[in-house]
Amino acid sequence: MTAIRVLLADDQPLVRAALQMVITDTTDIEVVGEAGNGAEAVRLTEELAPEVVVMDIRMPGMDGIEATRLITTGAHSTHVVVLTTFDEDDHVYGALRAGASGFLVKDMALDDILAAVRTVAAGDALIAPGVTRRLIKEFAHRPTATPRPWVELGGITNREREVLTLVGKGLSNAEIADRLCISVATAKTYLTRLLAKLDARDRVQLVILAYEAGLVTTSR
Repeated sequence: MTAIRVLLADDQPLVRAALQMVITDTTDIEVVGEAGNGAEAVRLTEELAPEVVVMDIRMPGMDGIEATRLITTGAHSTHVVVLTTFDEDDHVYGALRAGASGFLVKDMALDDILAAVRTVAAGDALIAPGVTRRLIKEFAHRPTATPRPWVELGGITNREREVLTLVGKGLSNAEIADRLCISVATAKTYLTRLLAKLDARDRVQLVILAYEAGLVTTSR
């Protein structure tokens, strides 16, 4: 089995060293490069074509948000997961808007970080329900947070609207299936349709669309 190629981008050498150490003990993930700032992360992504970049947000020079935007719009199909702390909600929102497939918390268990890298490399988005609620709350208090007209969501059905609302609340496919009394396979089918109809890259974008459209608010 080919190992997942990972680039570590963080201005703290100790963080990179800790991640490098735990990844060394795995057989399915390998670190192909390290970057100390956003510009270096963009350059190394172009050179090394990693499958996943673990990206810190606050770095000198080019920050992780701009680096994420450049990487996800580049020629390589590289996924970015943001490395952050809970007091940086505004930055996390910006990173997700820039194209990140999810985010990790710096104080989470290293095994969970490895699992997250595997999840994102497989093409799935990583967004935890608890943090989803924080993002919704942060967005709701923005002075420019105006819900987008429902028509902009591209003519989805009432059932698809229900599914999108539950995705926006951070529910998993199994939880959506349980809530709507449908099978998990059917929930996945609805999710696939939503991605296609709304031209969304992944689940994270669906979450953003759900609360930008006013389907999910802090009071729901």
